[in-house]
Amino acid sequence: NVNKGSMNGAGNLMDFLDEPFPDVSTYEDFHTIDWLREKSRDTDRHRKITSKSKESLWELIKSLLDAWSGWVVMLLIGLLSGTLAGVIDLAVDWMTDLKEGVCLSAFWYSHEQCCWTSNETTFDDRDKCPQWQKWAELMTGHAEGAGAYVLNYFLYILWALLFSFLAVSLVRVFAPYACGSGIPEIKTILSGFIIRGYLGKWTLLIKTVTLVLAVSSGLSLGKEGPLVHVACCCGNLFCSLFSKYSKNEGKRREVLSAAAAAGVSVAFGAPIGGVLFSLEEVSYYFPLKTLWRSFFAALVAAFTLRSINPFGNSRLVLFYVEYHTPWYMAELVPFILLGVFGGLWGTLFIRANIAWCRRRKTTQLGKYPVLEVIAVTGITALLAYPNPYTRRSTSELISELFNDCGALESSQLCDYVNNPNMSRPVDDIPDRPAGPGVYNALWQLTLALIFKIVITIFTFGMKIPSGLFIPSMAVGAIAGRIVGIAVEQMAYHHHDWIIFKNWCRPGADCVTPGLYAMVGAAACLGGVTRMTVSLVVIMFELTGGLEYIVPLMAAAVTSKWVADAFGKEGIYESHILLNGYPYLDVRDEFTHRTLATDVMRPRRNDPPLAVLTQDSTTVEDVETLIKDTDYNGFPVVVSRESERLIGFVQRRDLTLAIKNARQKQDGVVSSSVVYFTEDAPQLPASNPQPLKLRRILNLSPFTVTDHTPMETVVDIFRKLGLRQCLVTRSGRLLGIITKKDVLRHMAQMMNQDPESIMFN
Repeated sequence: NVNKGSMNGAGNLMDFLDEPFPDVSTYEDFHTIDWLREKSRDTDRHRKITSKSKESLWELIKSLLDAWSGWVVMLLIGLLSGTLAGVIDLAVDWMTDLKEGVCLSAFWYSHEQCCWTSNETTFDDRDKCPQWQKWAELMTGHAEGAGAYVLNYFLYILWALLFSFLAVSLVRVFAPYACGSGIPEIKTILSGFIIRGYLGKWTLLIKTVTLVLAVSSGLSLGKEGPLVHVACCCGNLFCSLFSKYSKNEGKRREVLSAAAAAGVSVAFGAPIGGVLFSLEEVSYYFPLKTLWRSFFAALVAAFTLRSINPFGNSRLVLFYVEYHTPWYMAELVPFILLGVFGGLWGTLFIRANIAWCRRRKTTQLGKYPVLEVIAVTGITALLAYPNPYTRRSTSELISELFNDCGALESSQLCDYVNNPNMSRPVDDIPDRPAGPGVYNALWQLTLALIFKIVITIFTFGMKIPSGLFIPSMAVGAIAGRIVGIAVEQMAYHHHDWIIFKNWCRPGADCVTPGLYAMVGAAACLGGVTRMTVSLVVIMFELTGGLEYIVPLMAAAVTSKWVADAFGKEGIYESHILLNGYPYLDVRDEFTHRTLATDVMRPRRNDPPLAVLTQDSTTVEDVETLIKDTDYNGFPVVVSRESERLIGFVQRRDLTLAIKNARQKQDGVVSSSVVYFTEDAPQLPASNPQPLKLRRILNLSPFTVTDHTPMETVVDIFRKLGLRQCLVTRSGRLLGIITKKDVLRHMAQMMNQDPESIMFN
């Protein structure tokens, strides 16, 4: 039986799991999981099922069901997250319009739906119909005039305050974990950390409801980040139905990676972008199997959302663009400039937002979350209402900025001076001089840009669900549209300049301002989150603008370069650092020349390492050790003199085994000796019965020698997802390195406070 002993402890763990032994190998809250152990447990489970499936038909069916359970979970996640996203979209639409007025024919219609059913609308006044009444008109009978304006203004602020107060109260009372965007925490959870309740049923319910309230209150936040959190909650919910996932934290992480993809898929209507986002931005461990499953989950989610059809345009995408005008090489210059702007805005936003969040953590401000939300909502509503571009929802604003001016557009941005003797087909309108409406719109857009830049810094990180994608895109889209109009007017007035001569004939349509808005949006989003590949894919899935991949790529890369020049962390990494989550970033380089001896504990002046011996520790000693220390596990050595390493035993397994033995085995008392050897020696009858714990001992703990460079150790921790690693010299145990030691050491090397790397 050599084979059996040399296999790591998990093989013996399995025999031990068949016995009624509750909770073995589950983890405490705020602890890190051991990926290697989870993986070997799953392999053992799989091997067992395969060998049993040859015995009978029923076992074969069971093994097939087990193999299919992964796809079933994906199907369920897709269906639920698609449905929730559709419901959220419809509710946000209705509640955003509720701040301005109400539909008389059916109060549950939003403004747009109300005027669809009406027969009295003309094409020019599409959004005016008798069934839709603003609050002032409904209450006083006057639609115009100063009194009506003031009343509408007042009610707009009142509704906004009501929505945000409801949102923050629900979060505070029922699910404190439902606040923020959720992506930093999900990144941490996927890297193997445990935050109980973060993906629970209550969080799912409250986050869905408060997300609608928060977005409808008109605050500068989006619903995209929180939708990823919502989808991951769905994933966690369905994991609990299958023991394959509920009992194995490593397998559960694979499902959550796929759920994150489904979340982005429904947030933007971008299934492929979702898969890439999960791969590039949030996942830690992403095997090929997870890639296919993410693809399937994203497909089902997008399909479900499409069948609900929340936008009523029978498309998945929010900002579909109709134009297909070509772009010219010379335009790459403004595109790259927009990329630079995006990178600078990303840096500014991250620094300012982190500084503000740190203030909130360290000063009195953090004690009044409700007041803070109400104050920010009040200021936002007060400043947003007078400007038509900030009054509407951010998604509508982006949609208008992306669109090109056709002959049918009634927006202010399209108030160009028309040439009376122009006879051309409708869809190809040549460049024209800007009219007073465009100049007016430019002023309003500039004010809107400043307002958005400032208010978003204070909004992100408050105690309500808040996403960052839409506000960042709005900042970029406004800046891009302004640049686009400037370039267009330059090309019109100076078409004889050498740069415009080649591609801009008089009377041709050569500059599309909407395209500049798209590029600007991509640049700003890239500057804040540091995404590249997934960003470009999401952008062209979002708009349907396939011709514009090159401009989008140019802007995304430029913004990443510029932002990286000022600091490597994106907004999510910065929030992980601020909160002190134990997250080992795969992308960080470790370049310092330190050795394992410098990092391991015990240090020079510390008390010696807490260890167990293989055959001379009593039950009482073990219980005292567990009571006096808070370590996750203990190395087992031959004897305290030789200190030759045998294995490692987890604290939790040890407590459970002793508790179990005291209840079930006769004769186990405090003075019983604990044996970790193959077989306990024959003891005289007078001695108390020994306790054999070989089966919970991991015989192949991960070890490095004391001269291993830290660079290698960090790599091992990252790639294998270790929890701890023992340090030996020629078989003798010297010390231990845990994941938190590695993080502390890395913080020290970067001159940060090493104590910040604790979960606070």
